[in-house]
Amino acid sequence: MSAYPPLDPADGEPEGLDIEQTRARRKTRLALAYRIFGAQRWGALGDGHISARDPERLDHFWLARYGAPFHSVTVDDLVLVGPSGRVVEGEGSINQAAFHIHWPVHEARPDIVSAAHTHTPFGTPFSALVQHFRPITQESCAFFRDHEIFDDHEVDVLSTDGGKRIAAAIGSAKAILLRNHGLLTVGATVDECVGFFVVMERVAEAHIKAPDGQPISDEAAATAHAGVGSQRQGWHYFQWLLRTYVPDPTVVG
Repeated sequence: MSAYPPLDPADGEPEGLDIEQTRARRKTRLALAYRIFGAQRWGALGDGHISARDPERLDHFWLARYGAPFHSVTVDDLVLVGPSGRVVEGEGSINQAAFHIHWPVHEARPDIVSAAHTHTPFGTPFSALVQHFRPITQESCAFFRDHEIFDDHEVDVLSTDGGKRIAAAIGSAKAILLRNHGLLTVGATVDECVGFFVVMERVAEAHIKAPDGQPISDEAAATAHAGVGSQRQGWHYFQWLLRTYVPDPTVVG
């Protein structure tokens, strides 16, 4: 029997939660998100991070502690990072590049809860082409006129100055291609952010495998974007990923 309830297309984020309930839920979704990344065999070299803004301390965010294998992250592996870059709650240290990238992005985008970045088999090489996605597949339309390029040589983000440039480059979009580095997505929920990250990697794969693929019209791409690129659809992508890659959600608390 499935550990998940039946998925209703009308499902979404629960309403009416207090601060503690919201925090607990975000942390659980964050742990699940890391497990989804781990199931893709991403982050095996410590090259990735997913963040979730704290619902009370809005200039703080949660990350997995440095060294926690993505495929087995639990809520106990999560640490709270403050605006100084220091861990203020939880046990362990962090990848400082995560702070350098995520803190400025969260600061610049009060509308988001989560940001995700890791080095992937297709996203990283595609980022070296320094090109926008074209609407050559249905999934590509999720990012039609909704992603940017960080055309910068700082691939090892050594300070928040680099993160601020990333934040400026992404603007109001849901995703950005970091030149010679890889993919980054943001979302109003952990679910949306990570759902679109996985889709973005599939889009990069399509572009690498079909470099001469013929795009559909802008009009058709805009119509498709309204469906496959909506916040609700990003949430649904995450639900399918959970059911496919994380059989038992109770293992994260």
